[in-house]
Amino acid sequence: MRFLPALPRAFAACIITSALAIAFTTTLPAQTAEAKVQALSETFWDWRATEQPFTNDDIPRLARPAGYVGRWSPKDVAGYEARIAEFEKQWRALDVSAAPVPVQVDYRLIGSAIARVRWELEVIPDWKRNPFFYVDQGLTATYTLALEKAPISTARQHEIVLRLESIPRLLDEGRSNLTDMRQPYAAIAMGNLAQIETRMERFRDGVHSAAGFSPENLAAFDKAEEAAAKSLVAYREWLKPQVAGMKKETAVGREGYLYFLRNVALLPYTPEQILQDGEIEFQRAVGFEALQQAADKGMPELPVYPSLDAQIADEKKQELAMRKYLTDHGLLTGDPAGVKHYYYVPTPPYIGALGFLGVEDDLTNPMRLNEDGSSYKGTPRLGGFWANITSRDVRPLTNHEGMPGHYFQMAWSMHHPDPVRRHYYDSEAQEGIGFYAEEMMMIAGLYENTPKMKEAIYALNRLRTLRVAVDVKLALGEFTQPEAQAYMTKTVPMDEATARDESFMFACTPGQAITYQIGKMDILKGLTMAKLQQGDKFNLQAYQDFVWLNGSVPFSLQRWELLGDKSDVPAIPASFAWRAGTSPMKSPQSRK
Repeated sequence: MRFLPALPRAFAACIITSALAIAFTTTLPAQTAEAKVQALSETFWDWRATEQPFTNDDIPRLARPAGYVGRWSPKDVAGYEARIAEFEKQWRALDVSAAPVPVQVDYRLIGSAIARVRWELEVIPDWKRNPFFYVDQGLTATYTLALEKAPISTARQHEIVLRLESIPRLLDEGRSNLTDMRQPYAAIAMGNLAQIETRMERFRDGVHSAAGFSPENLAAFDKAEEAAAKSLVAYREWLKPQVAGMKKETAVGREGYLYFLRNVALLPYTPEQILQDGEIEFQRAVGFEALQQAADKGMPELPVYPSLDAQIADEKKQELAMRKYLTDHGLLTGDPAGVKHYYYVPTPPYIGALGFLGVEDDLTNPMRLNEDGSSYKGTPRLGGFWANITSRDVRPLTNHEGMPGHYFQMAWSMHHPDPVRRHYYDSEAQEGIGFYAEEMMMIAGLYENTPKMKEAIYALNRLRTLRVAVDVKLALGEFTQPEAQAYMTKTVPMDEATARDESFMFACTPGQAITYQIGKMDILKGLTMAKLQQGDKFNLQAYQDFVWLNGSVPFSLQRWELLGDKSDVPAIPASFAWRAGTSPMKSPQSRK
């Protein structure tokens, strides 16, 4: 545990108890509850790495076993449903009531992970409704492998070829499974596939020019790429005549949304509370942005970086400076042992060709902790919402995505002494930390010499808080996907392309877009409780070190472990199975 800083006794006790409990399991007989929790977690995550669907989100990216390819035939889906039912049965058979709190927390983490699989398979079954799901399982799976930093080893080249080869089969499986397609999802899929011929050609050319494939793997790649491209075009054409007649509803409904909040995210809030809190924070963001604009009146905008090299050099300089700033100001340990760095790098052409599939970064994973995290960048220029910020100053987005946000937090959590917590992920905690980090760094003084960038932080704040309304209203059926897109375009404001991508993602993944704001509020709730509970002994750096180290753990469980407050931890339901006869597609009018 040498990467932990000196902590006040109350904080240290919680962390040391957790570490000792885990260490103790290595010597206890297998029948103990602690050992069984660890064993079940290991078995579950080994399986999950073979089943978890790919999406465009960078937080849930898992290390996959060698030779992995997605499999989603009807028989495979039935196998997943049977396996997760068995996992739930094993989980419920465990008795951890007498175990230390950290072990009980680990137990709830496994339950949450099991419920997430149920959520994906039963409550929001993209495998039946979203035609782009099958593009993600083949092409996005390939793209995710390509995102790992160059050079691409011959072993990884082979894995890329295997995933490309799986695309025609996966699309055929989609044709069999897509019995309940939804029009908004199909329309977006058609848009994303509209130029797939050109994108795949650019991908092939990029691999030839920059990926360093061996002659043998390159020949296999060319054959697989050609077949994949043809199958993607055929899939698009198969979809085209069906779109007009599809159902338009995508809302999961209030009961389905509550299923996610209680069982997966372990949140005590109702959709209405979340919506109200989001509106309050939106008003705060707009008001403070106006005040900052008044304070900055007459100040020039920061210049655009003159070149990509200049932007990359500044990001590296700022990343190192921010680590020192965190430690010097007692905010957070800026250099925990084993945590590498997060740097901008030029976008290889084979990544740029497929960038529409997901965030162009590599946050590493528990098997690659000796590698730096990477964010791929092109020539800095003004244009879209994100580019207008990063082309002038790398710090706001680096705060969220890299330092001290996602990469830094995830790499630290992947060094956790408790194996259960190295693999578990939860967007409420992780996106909450990223969002909190943006404003934390501003309030702590990072932008005092560049006050115009405070306006950018409030613009980001406005976007994150607006996502709350979009998420909740899409889930409850009060927004359609086009209405959500128009709302974001007008109210953030943001360019239509970014609003389209965001609204599509949030329509497909209810509960994801609230995580930024709810997570940030939960961090502040825990901070307030700790400060009041600890009084003069409260240490901000110690509190935030605990949050970052345990940064994948839902905050209701963090408060239980750290502060002894279990009041926000939802009760365990009798079953995680979606209740027979309950429709996740209820209209708002049908709710009582």
